[in-house]
Amino acid sequence: MLQLFSIFHLNLAYSSIEEAQRPDVVHRCYWPLVRLIERTGAPIGIEASGFTLETAAAIDPAWLRALRDLVSAGRCEFVASGYAQIIGPLVPAAVNAANLRLGHEVYQRLLGVRPRLAFVNEQAYSAGLIQHYLDARSDAIVMEWDNPARAHAEWNPGCRYFPQMAAGQHGETIPLIWNTAIAFQQFQRYAHDEASLDEYLSYLGDKAVATPRVLAMYGNDAEIFDFRPGRYHTEAPVAAAGEWNRINTLFDALQADPRFALIPPSGALALMDQPDAGQRLHLESASDPAPVKKQRKYNITRWAVTGRDSLAINTACWRRYAALTKDPGATDAAWRELCELWSSDYRTHITDARWAAYRKRLDGVARAAVVARGFQPSVAGSPERLALQSIASGDPGVTRDGAFLTLKHGAVTLVLNCRRGLAIHALSFEGRGDHPLCGTLPHGFYDDIHWGADFYSGMTVMESPGRPKITDLNRVEPVVGRDDQGALVVEGAIATDLGPVVKRARVTPSAVDLEYRLEWPERPVGSLRLGDVTLHPSAFDRSTLFYRSHNGGARPETFPLDGTRVSHGDAVSFLVSASHAVGITEGVVELGDRATTLRIEVDKTLAAVVGMVTYQPVGDRYFCRISFSAGEVDDTRKPAAATGAEPLVCRFRITAQRA
Repeated sequence: MLQLFSIFHLNLAYSSIEEAQRPDVVHRCYWPLVRLIERTGAPIGIEASGFTLETAAAIDPAWLRALRDLVSAGRCEFVASGYAQIIGPLVPAAVNAANLRLGHEVYQRLLGVRPRLAFVNEQAYSAGLIQHYLDARSDAIVMEWDNPARAHAEWNPGCRYFPQMAAGQHGETIPLIWNTAIAFQQFQRYAHDEASLDEYLSYLGDKAVATPRVLAMYGNDAEIFDFRPGRYHTEAPVAAAGEWNRINTLFDALQADPRFALIPPSGALALMDQPDAGQRLHLESASDPAPVKKQRKYNITRWAVTGRDSLAINTACWRRYAALTKDPGATDAAWRELCELWSSDYRTHITDARWAAYRKRLDGVARAAVVARGFQPSVAGSPERLALQSIASGDPGVTRDGAFLTLKHGAVTLVLNCRRGLAIHALSFEGRGDHPLCGTLPHGFYDDIHWGADFYSGMTVMESPGRPKITDLNRVEPVVGRDDQGALVVEGAIATDLGPVVKRARVTPSAVDLEYRLEWPERPVGSLRLGDVTLHPSAFDRSTLFYRSHNGGARPETFPLDGTRVSHGDAVSFLVSASHAVGITEGVVELGDRATTLRIEVDKTLAAVVGMVTYQPVGDRYFCRISFSAGEVDDTRKPAAATGAEPLVCRFRITAQRA
C-alpha cells in the first residue's frame, strides 16, 4: 500500500501577489483548503510562516479560528516554517535561530500548538541548519528528495519512499521526511486540468507495492489553485471546473481506492523501522553544498545575487544584522523586522509597487542603524580612498621587475602583475611551503588544450548576454605607499569599457587586504565575479584538499575535494548563469589541505557576495579556485537603477594558517 501525505505551503508574502490581493488569496485559496479538510477528513498538512499567519488572521479572523479548530482536534497537522520564509543557507546563524524561535512564538499564540515538523524554507538546505531545527525542538524536517539525490548517485532509489536521518557534519542528526518535486508537479498538472484523474491515479498507482511505503503527494504552494496574480504572460487560465473542485474530487477518489492510504505528514515517521529507512544521509555535497527545490534553474544564487538587486538588499540586511548584534537592547520586534526583510519573496518576482515600498522601508532601516549605532563596515578602514605616505626609493619592502611589483612585509610576499590589472601573480606566506599558495597559472601550465589559458587570481570579470566580456586585465601604473599603520599599500585604477575598477592591495606582516571598487555608472545584467583565488597545485596535497565555510549554521561545513568535480559557476542554460554557490554566512571561507589553509574573510556589509568553487582534475594535476559572485542571471533578474548608484565595493582579507 502506498501511504500518501500532503503539505500545502501558505505564503501571503508570495512575490507576485500585491498586498491588495491578499484578501482574495485567503478567500480563493485558504478557505477552500480548510473546507477540503472539514469535508473529507483527510489529514492534510498546512505550513505557513508566522508572518503569513499573522497577516491572514488580520484579514479574516474567522479563517484563523477554523484552522485553529482543525489543528486542535487533530484533523489537520500544522507544519512549522519560521517567522519569515528566509533562505537559511544565505543568512547568519543568529538570524536563522531567531527566525525559528519567533515563528514558534506565533504558532503558539495563534494556534496553541508547537509543530512537530519543520518545512525547510524554499527547500533550500544546508547541513548547518540541522542544529537550528534541533534547538527549536523539531521532531523532523521535510526536505526535497530530487536534488540531493542527483548529487548522490550512491543512494538507493528506494530511500525516497521512507523516512531517513539527515546527518550534519558534527555528529548531529534529525529525522527526515522526503518531499518530491516531480510528485508535487504531477499534482499541480492534475489540478490545473493538464492531466486527467485517471492519468494521475495511474502515476500514483505505479508507485504502490505490496509492502508499505510513503510518498509526498503534494508539498508546495496553495496560492496557485483558483488564483492567478496576473503578473506573468505565460500564466495558464484557471481550470474551468475549478481547481479546488478537482482537488476535492481527487481526495474522494484516493479515499475510495484500496491501493492508497492518506496519512498526516508526521505519519511517515512510523516507517522508520523499515529496512530501507533510517539511514544517515548527508544531503549536502561539495558540488552542491546548498541543494534547493525543483529543476536546475533553481539554485541558491536565485536569492543571493539575482532578482531586481538582491546583492544590494542583502547587503543592507547584513548591515542591519551587524548593528543588531552590537545592540544589547535589540528587541524581538527588531529581529522580526530583520527576518521579514530577509524574506525570499523580495528577491524573486516582486511586483513594482511592493519593490518600491520594500526599498523605501529597507533604506530607512539601514540609515537608522547607521545613525543610531555608528555602524561601520567590519573590516578596518572605510571604502573611501586613503591618503598614502610616499615611499622613498630603495624601500626594501617594494621592488619592481618589469611588469611585476613585489611587496614584502613580515611573513607575506605579494607579487602583482601591472600588465594585467594588478592580478595576483604569486602570494606566499613564510613557513607555508616552498611554493606560492595562490596566484596565476600561466598558459602552458596544463598539458591539455581545454585548459590552455592563463588562470589569474584577483581579477574581475563581467559577462553579459550579447555583449563582449569585460575584464580588468589591462595595463596599469599603480601608486605605492604606506598607510598610517605602516602597511604597504598599492592602488591603481584599471580602465574598462564600463568605467574604472580601482584596486587596492594592503600588505601587513600576516595578511593581504584586497579591495575592489567598481566605479561604473551602470552594472549591466549579467554575471559579475571578482576576487578569484586560484590555488597553486604544488602547494597543496591533492588527497586532503577541501573547502570550508558556513551556510547558515553556527559551525562551518567542510567539503573534501579529492575524487570530485565541482563547478559552482557553470551556467545551467543561456538564461541561468550559475549552478551553485557557498553562502559564507559568517564571512569566512577556507581552501586548503591537512597542513595549510588559505583563509579568506569577506566583508558582507560592503557587498554580500557568495562563493563559487571550481575543482577539476587535469592530468596528474588539478585546478582549484574560488571566485566571488556579485551578480548572476536567471528568470528573476531585472536591471537595477542605473543613475545615482554608489560604486560597488568588495573587500577581502587573505591569511594562511595551519589546518
